[in-house]
Amino acid sequence: MTHYRTRRGRVRRPHAVAGISMIEVLISVVILAFGMLGIATMQMLALRNSQVSLERSQATVQTYAILDAMRANLAVARIGGYNLSQMTCAVPEEAGTLASTDLHNWVTSLKANLGASACAHIACGGADCLISVEWDDSRGKTAPTRITTRTRL
Repeated sequence: MTHYRTRRGRVRRPHAVAGISMIEVLISVVILAFGMLGIATMQMLALRNSQVSLERSQATVQTYAILDAMRANLAVARIGGYNLSQMTCAVPEEAGTLASTDLHNWVTSLKANLGASACAHIACGGADCLISVEWDDSRGKTAPTRITTRTRL
């Protein structure tokens, strides 16, 4: 049997220096658990922020889609034929005109992409237009998310 000497000259037996204690194992498991919890939290936040980014991109694309429809029907758009006087959450009825059909299809598409809470507002006065899209971001925010685009036709 081999004996080990310490700095002070004491003799230690091999079983006294072999292995690790249960407390050391417990501490390392706790540290590992906190690390894994932190990684899971970061992953959850990344997924949530990715979804918010996707919804904002979809709202912007939808805003440009109605602007393209308005530019195709420019005379009607400039006299306010596409205006939604207030934040409108209900899908507008089709009244047999191109503008009403465009608005009906646009709000339907908004609701399909952003959820049933999606609402829209369009205010055009001459060549200047302001388009707002609002929807409920149900992942913890209390206020609805709103994207506003201002442009000239």
